[in-house]
Amino acid sequence: MPLWRGAGAGGGLGGQARGASGGLLPEIWMQDGAKRVEQALARLLCTEDDGETELMAAMRYATLHGGKRTRALLCLAAGALADTPAHMLADAGAAIEMMHACTLVHDDLPAMDNDVLRRGLPTVHVKFGEATAILVGDALQAHAFLTLANLDAPGDNRIALVHELAQAVSAEGAAGGQAMDLSLVGKHVELERIVATHRMKSGALVRASVRMGALCAIAEDAAHAALYRALDRYSESFGLALQVVDDILDATANAATLGKTPGKDAAAQKPTCASIMGLQAARQLALELLRDAEEAIAPLGPRAERLAQMLQRANAYLLKHAPWA
Repeated sequence: MPLWRGAGAGGGLGGQARGASGGLLPEIWMQDGAKRVEQALARLLCTEDDGETELMAAMRYATLHGGKRTRALLCLAAGALADTPAHMLADAGAAIEMMHACTLVHDDLPAMDNDVLRRGLPTVHVKFGEATAILVGDALQAHAFLTLANLDAPGDNRIALVHELAQAVSAEGAAGGQAMDLSLVGKHVELERIVATHRMKSGALVRASVRMGALCAIAEDAAHAALYRALDRYSESFGLALQVVDDILDATANAATLGKTPGKDAAAQKPTCASIMGLQAARQLALELLRDAEEAIAPLGPRAERLAQMLQRANAYLLKHAPWA
């Protein structure tokens, strides 16, 4: 029995440049996908402020000013396995980016990581004030769920998507991971605890992004158990790799590369994979995790080409910005 259904590549992007395997070249589908997600965000966050508040302007500032759109692209890449319609994936990707922006806005707050720079721009609380930043995070979370609830998809699929995203930011996901992260400041802890924190704080949303691309069209049932096992192994390895890379870059990169203040982890006495393992060992761990993610989707064959290309992009980013010493 196949691990997916359908025969196309999803997304309705025929006629554009294609690679040797017949799939879209990565730079083409990633640019197109990111553009469609940006357009969805602009459309979904279009309500005018009433003149007395800047809430919507601040919400758009938090979501529409830069970002690599990695999580949305993972959703699109997984959606290609299921021939999920492009407009559906764009809105699901926009919901994911709203939720990701919510976590970033709240993480940057003075009571959390207290950062003044995000994506090369002043953080939301610096530009609009702390109270507005808190409301921006709250509203973006609500709008993410509204977007999924209104998605052009069967009811069961929409329920599965809402459940998946909610779980990713729950006490068992990003919120719990942030609480653990704060509790570790200034402490000497084992690597296993750092890894567990990373899997919750950032890895849970990566996992949800991949699963949501498939859940738009494919139910998680016995017939598709093998598919979801492969996607879960892929996303868990990829999500942890992304956070390890972030740990490395916080210790080695400049603000222009990061788009945020470098050296924050060390300044806050926050233990990370890089500080516990050392930079070289952390780089090796990131590369091994990316290879594990690649092995996870090997049984899916060429249909998982876009998921493989996301790994290639991450690997190239690591080697470019954090080369071996």
